[in-house]
Amino acid sequence: MQDHPSRRVFLRRGVQLGIGIGIGIGIGAGIHLPHALAQSEPYPHSTGSEPAASRLPQDACDCHMHIYDPRFAWAPGAKLLHAPATVAMYRRLQQRLGTTRNVVVTPSAYGVDNSCTLDALAQLGAAARGVAVVNDQVSDAELQRLHQAGVRGLRFNLAVGSVTTVEMMEPLARRIAPLGWHLQVNMPNELLLANRTLLSKLPVPLVFDHFARIPLQAGPAHPVFDFVTGLMREQRASVKLSGAYLYSKRGAPDYEDVAPLARTLVQLAPSQVVWGSDWPHPTEQHKPDDARLLDVMTSWLGSEALMRTVLADNPARLYQF
Repeated sequence: MQDHPSRRVFLRRGVQLGIGIGIGIGIGAGIHLPHALAQSEPYPHSTGSEPAASRLPQDACDCHMHIYDPRFAWAPGAKLLHAPATVAMYRRLQQRLGTTRNVVVTPSAYGVDNSCTLDALAQLGAAARGVAVVNDQVSDAELQRLHQAGVRGLRFNLAVGSVTTVEMMEPLARRIAPLGWHLQVNMPNELLLANRTLLSKLPVPLVFDHFARIPLQAGPAHPVFDFVTGLMREQRASVKLSGAYLYSKRGAPDYEDVAPLARTLVQLAPSQVVWGSDWPHPTEQHKPDDARLLDVMTSWLGSEALMRTVLADNPARLYQF
C-alpha cells in the first residue's frame, strides 16, 4: 500500500492523539496505534497487506500470540502494555497467513489474571489452545477450569515483568503433570544456566520461547545452545521459532543472521520445534510484516514434510488438538 503524504499526516496525528488521551501507549514497548486507527488498518499491528506466499499444511498452527482486550484490566505494576489487539483483529491476520489453529499466551500485562485469554479461547473455539500464567497460590479447581477451557501449559516469563519465580516451577510442574501440560519458559541466559539442574529434572516437558534466547553470534558455541538442544534430543523440550526480530542485527525483510540457528535447531530435533508469530509484537514500536516473517520461516524449513512436522504435527501433539 502506497504511503501517501496525507496518510502519513493522518497516522502521525492519530498517534499524537493517542499520546494525549493515554490510549495506545505501551510502557517499555514504544508507542502503538490507537484503537480506532488499528481497527482501520487492513491487518492491525502488522506491516504490509500482501498474503503469505507459503502454502501451509492443513491445521497449520501459530503457537505464540497474545490478545489484549480493553474489557480486561492490566495487572498492577505491569510494564509491557499494548493497544487493543482483539480476537477479531487476529482473525484477519489468520486469513492473511493461512493458519487455522493458534495458541493464546497470557501476556505479562495481565499478571496471573487469565480472564482475557479464557475469553479469547471461548471466542476461537476448538481450533485454539492457551498457555496461562499462575502462581503457587492457584487452586486445583482453577487448574481444572483452565484445562477445560483449553489451556495446555503454564508460562514462566522471567524476562519481563515477572509475577512468578523459579522457586514456583517444580511445585507447579508436579501439579500440572497429570493434566499433560508443559512449562513454557522465557528466561535470560544467566538465569537459565544457573537453573540447569532444576530444569533438567522437571516432570513435564519444557517449551522455550523465542529461539530459547540463544545468542546469535555465539550459536552452537554458547552453553545455552548445548543445554537446550540436549533436552530437545531427549524429547524433553521444544523451541519456538518466534520473534526473529528480537535478536537479529540484519533485520527485515530476511533476518539472514537468524537463519543458521533456526536451521540447526530444526535439523537437530525436527519433532521438537514449533512456530509462533508473536502477534501483536508487544515489544516492537514498528511492527514487522507477518506474512514476510512466515515466508522466511518456511524457507528455513525447506521442505513440505518439515512444514507439516513443525506447523501441524508438533503443535497437535504438544497442545493436544
